[in-house]
Amino acid sequence: MSNPAHYISNSVTDTVRHLYVHIPFCARICPYCAFYKELLDRSETNRFCEAILGELQSQVKERSLIPTTIYFGGGTPTALTSAQLDHLLTGFIRSLDLSQLVEWTMEANPGSVSARKAESLGQLGVTRISLGVQSWDNDLLKLLGREHDATQAEQSFQILRAAGFENINIDLMFGLPGQSINQWRKSLERTIALGPEHISTYCLTYEEDTEFFLRHARGEFRQNDDADAEFLDVAMSMLEAAGYEHYEISNYAKPEFRSLHNGGYWSGADYLGIGPSAFSTIGLTRFQNIPNFRKYSEAVLSEGSAIGSVEHLTGEMKRAERIALALRTDTGVPERLLESFEAETGEFVRLGLLQKADDRFVLTRAGKALADSVAAELV
Repeated sequence: MSNPAHYISNSVTDTVRHLYVHIPFCARICPYCAFYKELLDRSETNRFCEAILGELQSQVKERSLIPTTIYFGGGTPTALTSAQLDHLLTGFIRSLDLSQLVEWTMEANPGSVSARKAESLGQLGVTRISLGVQSWDNDLLKLLGREHDATQAEQSFQILRAAGFENINIDLMFGLPGQSINQWRKSLERTIALGPEHISTYCLTYEEDTEFFLRHARGEFRQNDDADAEFLDVAMSMLEAAGYEHYEISNYAKPEFRSLHNGGYWSGADYLGIGPSAFSTIGLTRFQNIPNFRKYSEAVLSEGSAIGSVEHLTGEMKRAERIALALRTDTGVPERLLESFEAETGEFVRLGLLQKADDRFVLTRAGKALADSVAAELV
């Protein structure tokens, strides 16, 4: 079988500025999560780290890679030991030109962050932590299959603060089975009281290949769009009143603390993914690594590449993606990208879902609750 990597042009000369690294290991598999993940296997992690560094070195040889942002996601990157993270991050520091790096994010789960690990990450150059709290209600945390409780989550946040991190994101979820508006208000209040620089609020979606999807299909769980819209409205009201800018449907930040990595993705910038299942988009080529960490490690260490599939995009596909992503942000969509949709944009303006801001169309507050429906009519 031909290697898919052979079909990716090596002639790309533009410098790639955004780098994503996927670490799939988790201490426990959450029943709602559709990202590629595996239970932590300590016997495999050292080899996996070598494969990550091997792929990085291959990419550095192949293209111009001078990142302004690096994002370690998962999975749970901090499920790796302090020594493994030290080895991995040191390898990135040695392999890359980091002269233009302004943001290095590491996802972490409460309970997987020790004082030693937090201090080491800061010393190695990580500037931003994204902490997967999800809820401050212990009953909801049990429903979500999380291994931490609210007390551990707050302790982890304080450990990160004590280690000197001044840019911390807290992830929260709403629309959970049985979750009340009062529970959601309390979670937001407790988060605001901690004062993180960034807060992400995600509505639960029932993704295929998850336990929650099966329970939803059996009728055990139900999605309520009206309730979800109320959860979103409460989040907007409380977080904006607390001084957070609502700059993307799911994301709020204090001034100067917007996620630069995600901003690059939303604006259609090229990005490179390292690790099993990671996607990359370079120009009009999108490729994905093998979504299996054992096969990924074997492929990288034996062949130098673990690309499993390649998709060649058209200009129209890129335009549609740009519209759908930009519409979710407070900068909106350039008017020129919507020239073919004058009737639709006019109707959305009349309905109060879109508004014109200079040469761009931006969702109104009411439109944010219907962002996906609006986007579907414009792509």
